[in-house]
Amino acid sequence: MTEAVANLATQPLEVVRKVRKNNPEKTRESILQAAITEFVQQGLSGARVDAIAERTATSKRMIYYYFGSKEQLYLEVLVKLYGDIRGTESRLDLASLPPVLAIRRLVEFTFDHHDRNVDFVRIVSIENIHYGEYVKQSPVIRQMSNVVLDTLGKTLRRGEEEGVFRPGIDVLDVHLLISSFCFYRVSNRHTFGEIFQIDLPDEQVKQRHKAMICEAVLRYIQG
Repeated sequence: MTEAVANLATQPLEVVRKVRKNNPEKTRESILQAAITEFVQQGLSGARVDAIAERTATSKRMIYYYFGSKEQLYLEVLVKLYGDIRGTESRLDLASLPPVLAIRRLVEFTFDHHDRNVDFVRIVSIENIHYGEYVKQSPVIRQMSNVVLDTLGKTLRRGEEEGVFRPGIDVLDVHLLISSFCFYRVSNRHTFGEIFQIDLPDEQVKQRHKAMICEAVLRYIQG
């Protein structure tokens, strides 16, 4: 539970009502944050709107008023979590950096974001269980992701023009290479860590892995 949701839940009922009435955006955000927790813990099928209402000291009726249904709320959670990473990526200002440094910044950001945002990894894993059914319903998620691909593509072309990257690199392949490693070490950290007896959250291990994926990506695109 986020601090904002926790604070709201501990307020007297009349205060909560006043907050809801005077700040609908805050109420909506509180519901979203509580929904993230519920969906991460229970999945889409197991999540209960009653539990989300309890987390926000609101009502099912209020949640349905803002989001329409549990499925629509889940879709809004997907949009929010994808939007968080895509929005930050768009502010990395890769165009101001030499191509090699720009790629390194993008890889390091992706690594750190996945490491610090386990909820994002869990929700994406849950969505894959549902075969991407709800992502298909959101052109916004595709649009945000295409912007990132465009920025990465421009960086690769700059590097090719400057002679530091080899020609003919597929931008989606590079994106997949970066994302897959950063995602897997979080999504599979419990099983991988137990089977191979490695502490993936250990700071030295994380720094070694971050350096490794940066080197792997750069070696691939530099040829």
